[in-house]
Amino acid sequence: MSSNTRLINATPGSVWAVLADGWLYPTWVVGASRMRAVDAAWPQPGTKLHHSAGVWPAVIDDNTESLECVPERMLRLRARGWPLGEAEVTIDLVPKDEGTLVEIRELAVAGPARLVPRLAQDVVLTARNAETLRRLAYIAEGR
Repeated sequence: MSSNTRLINATPGSVWAVLADGWLYPTWVVGASRMRAVDAAWPQPGTKLHHSAGVWPAVIDDNTESLECVPERMLRLRARGWPLGEAEVTIDLVPKDEGTLVEIRELAVAGPARLVPRLAQDVVLTARNAETLRRLAYIAEGR
């Protein structure tokens, strides 16, 4: 399972506000290109973000579902990105001094990506999620 951490100079509430605003998803998630819809109760478990990935004209519509949600503490997601597959992503927020230590863990759980050796998955996901956390920090710190 790939794991990245970053200290964000914003409160857990400020970081959570970004995560809880589904319309911001493509601004901080690497690979997501646009939002099509956000379920009204997002990020409560069972709700979904309806997003697209890719660059026009090769854009694929898919969704991400909230599996577990503890406001200002943790968000667990099932991110779909077919034809590559699906991943389970957990984002933990821990208060640290004046900021928030954010950890993101991701593992391919379905589809062809699951067949990629774990070490190779980790190399790609670690690089991708370092940028994801950098973008999340820019937004949370800039609000």
